Amino acid sequence: MKIDLPYVHSGKVRDIYDAGQNQLLMVTSDRLSAFDVVLNEPITHKGRVLTAMSAFWFDYFADVVPSHLLSTDLDEVAPLLGGNPDPDLAGRIMLCRRAEMLPIECIVRGYITGSAWKEYQASGTMHGAVLPTGLKEADQLPEPVFTPSTKAEEGHDMNISFDEAVALIGPELAEQAREVSLALYKKGAAWAAERGIIIADTKFEMGVIDGQLVLADEVLTPDSSRFWPADQWQPGATPPSFDKQPVRDFLSGLGWDKQPPPPPLPDEVVAATSQRYQEAYEIITGRSFADWPGTQGVAT
Repeated sequence: MKIDLPYVHSGKVRDIYDAGQNQLLMVTSDRLSAFDVVLNEPITHKGRVLTAMSAFWFDYFADVVPSHLLSTDLDEVAPLLGGNPDPDLAGRIMLCRRAEMLPIECIVRGYITGSAWKEYQASGTMHGAVLPTGLKEADQLPEPVFTPSTKAEEGHDMNISFDEAVALIGPELAEQAREVSLALYKKGAAWAAERGIIIADTKFEMGVIDGQLVLADEVLTPDSSRFWPADQWQPGATPPSFDKQPVRDFLSGLGWDKQPPPPPLPDEVVAATSQRYQEAYEIITGRSFADWPGTQGVAT
């Protein structure tokens, strides 16, 4: 995709460009990483799913916290791109206000799984806080818990305590980030629960614009969250996730050492993963993915 704007930065999934007037253009690719390695095969429409879901949640959460999002409409953004943008950009762009991003990931856990479960098994704690004894893997926690982490450009983020978050961003901003993150999780989890989905945990990204905390990047997507089918959840085992589980399952069966270069993905694994992402969007939002820009001809 050709974009005639100054290039700023690329993450594992997003490419960011300077759109002028203190605005950024975020382009969400179909790249997929597994075990912190970016794979060679793109997952069809993955970037559009992430953009569509984020746009849905930014709007739904507007009464809790403002966002950095200005537009996802390629026609509106076209003048910034010389008036004739690459059609593949449709459905995968976000024109955003530039924010000063917090140097922490705002993670909320409603269930104990992943790295939190490993820590609990080892020490009975989660991010250093003591938890009740006798919890099982995938158990629902008594209350959702804010468990921040640092941001890593490469490799794993590092879990930190709330006090360590305070040391990074100050007490007032840390308290505000915690309060907003918990409110967003509870509201989003209630919405998803009505549709048969458990949000086990999620990661929010926040920044500051003109002294105001804003929600940024992506929100409650299969990349940033664990979505579990409620009818397949029971404490003691981790349910299947609406995310890149087909890729993880395939790679785990290869004996790959999780170092670059990654093994190639078969077409059927790519297709199954793309379908998982699209299903997550449709179940949670109640909308047809085929109606989202750039998806013409998608079979759902």
